[in-house]
Amino acid sequence: MSRIPMLNIESVPAASRVLLAKAVERLGAIPNLYRIVATSPAALGALIAFYEALEKGDLDPLTRERIALAVAEVNGSDYCVSAQTYRVRERHLLDDIEITANRNGASNDIRANAAVRFAVKLARGRGKVSDADFAAVKEAGYSDAEIVEIIAHVAVNVFAGTANSALQTDIDFPVIGARKFA
Repeated sequence: MSRIPMLNIESVPAASRVLLAKAVERLGAIPNLYRIVATSPAALGALIAFYEALEKGDLDPLTRERIALAVAEVNGSDYCVSAQTYRVRERHLLDDIEITANRNGASNDIRANAAVRFAVKLARGRGKVSDADFAAVKEAGYSDAEIVEIIAHVAVNVFAGTANSALQTDIDFPVIGARKFA
């Protein structure tokens, strides 16, 4: 059970109602993450704006999905692993072999593999990466803008995972447990 109540649309602050309506347009529903974050219109607005801005970036959509799966595992967030796995399966974006690779911090796509590995190192190292880590993602052909976007995707996914773990958000997707890394 969530540590704070997940509000329905009628009981969220008025400023959050507009944002939740926007989420329904974008996602088709209101995931529990959004319902619980809606307690703070500022936090919900930031979360939605961050995701929307990154969707307009240079990083391709499948690489963004792969990063989200990998970071969900690093975060140890059952909610994020469940939600992200459901999302990519439901939309037929990635197959189970690729989902497993992503959850293991890799990709079967050569170029995406560099981005996913870099994202995992960023998440595990809290932004600290080696020159070799940075060179590997550059050598895979990622532009400076795409590298900054990889960093941004890690950041927004760390926020989501942290919120879900700290608040113990009720999982509203088929449950898939995150692996527990040492």
